Amino acid sequence: MCGILGVVATTAVNQLLYDGLMVLQHRGQDAAGIATAEHDAFHMHKGSGLVRDVFRTRNMRALPGNMGIAHCRYPTAGSAFDAALSQPFYVNSPFGIVLGHNGNLTNTEQLKEEMFRQDLRHINTSSDSEVLLNALAHELQATAKGCRLDLDTIFAAVAAVHRRCRGAYAVVAMIAGYGLLAFRDPFGIRPLVFGTHETPEGIEYLFSSESVALDTLGFRVLRDVDPGEAIFVDLEHRLHHRQCATKSVLSPCIFEFVYLARPDSVIDGVSVYEARLRMGEHLADKLVKYIPVDQIDVVIPIPDSSRPSAMQLAQRIGVPYREGFVKNRYIGRTFIMPGQATRTRSVRQKLNTVAQEFKGKRVLLVDDSIVRGTTSREIVEMARAAGALKVYFASASPPVRYPNVYGIDMPSRHELIATGRTGEEIACEIGADALVYQDLDALKTSIRELKPTLSSFDTSCFDGTYVTGDVSLDYLNAIELAREGHHALSKDDRWAAKQLQLNLMSEG
Repeated sequence: MCGILGVVATTAVNQLLYDGLMVLQHRGQDAAGIATAEHDAFHMHKGSGLVRDVFRTRNMRALPGNMGIAHCRYPTAGSAFDAALSQPFYVNSPFGIVLGHNGNLTNTEQLKEEMFRQDLRHINTSSDSEVLLNALAHELQATAKGCRLDLDTIFAAVAAVHRRCRGAYAVVAMIAGYGLLAFRDPFGIRPLVFGTHETPEGIEYLFSSESVALDTLGFRVLRDVDPGEAIFVDLEHRLHHRQCATKSVLSPCIFEFVYLARPDSVIDGVSVYEARLRMGEHLADKLVKYIPVDQIDVVIPIPDSSRPSAMQLAQRIGVPYREGFVKNRYIGRTFIMPGQATRTRSVRQKLNTVAQEFKGKRVLLVDDSIVRGTTSREIVEMARAAGALKVYFASASPPVRYPNVYGIDMPSRHELIATGRTGEEIACEIGADALVYQDLDALKTSIRELKPTLSSFDTSCFDGTYVTGDVSLDYLNAIELAREGHHALSKDDRWAAKQLQLNLMSEG
């Protein structure tokens, strides 16, 4: 996941984009970048690190213009430490284009080969976002009538991108001398929303990965960008939109609601906070079947994203809710930190116990999910060290057993603690006295109760079903080998591969 912003305003946008990136910082802590347009010229600054570290006053002054895009990066492809992979990316042929991308393409290698052999385009980094940018640039060139662009040409180019690119992509881009373009893949896997702000000088438009950026920057939310839709705002601040995919179906990543998004965001018409409350209710209904309520003295969330679920669970089973962990706000989200050693070390720096909430008590810890198990194991140990008599664990989402290839950093099966293990074995691995997972159907219901028309989700990390229909075992093995450098699959990997093969076969 990454955070993207695109704005067309009546005044300078550099501060607006900076403030928006600060709001979206939770979506990516590896790198940040801003590009602005002034007349026909682009100005850009980007680099590795948090937003506050990448931009100084001198950098902001060098970003004039009333239109711009911004990006904060969470690496899913390429090195987590390579500044060259920070976005936005720029290409100058045939039209000047800068682009920011949230998601992950699943046919990157094929596209690279096509671009080198057929399109005569050179990809300079390992980023799939640069591939996507060049695909857009090539299609604009192929559809343009001479050296000028019009709306039909721009939307036709996006349609060609949909036919050519596979995977997840929410995109904001600027075309020099023309305007701002935003579009979303035909499945709407990654979120993209837009809104307006009226000024005496005219209407301003803001596109964002999450609605919270619009709220905090004073924009009124209009709606989400539809799957397969492209929206173009020209230099006269006129908004144009068109459905560019021949077939589209809204299938948002369900992990956005579980963990990725801020609770005060609304994604595809669903309040993330309300969805997490519902997750807590459904988790409570399952919990009481496995752990007697009279054996639980207190419910404690693992901050921050599990709080709504834990509060609702505690209320439903009639057990006191307490805050037992204090979070250091200056430590990043451990799930998206590169490297297992870094994640393990940062857990103790990130959280500290309130000892009196644990001492002599039977504690139920509630988390949004269990991915690698690193954080869960450390937290259970901390609870026991604080004097807990029993430590039960509940996850507001199902076991994460499969790789996610659409922009979440969990591609290696051997990294996932649930791969090849039963619930009892996972409980033993993290040191808990008992472990209860949410059911997948209950997780889907938690969201559908808030929007009944939302019939499809990407739940691939839970069930191995990939909505784009192009993910094979060979592809998964290839990205794992590239990521970890392993030359053989472990026993757990073979188990996951077998289950995934059955899922793929059942899809036909």
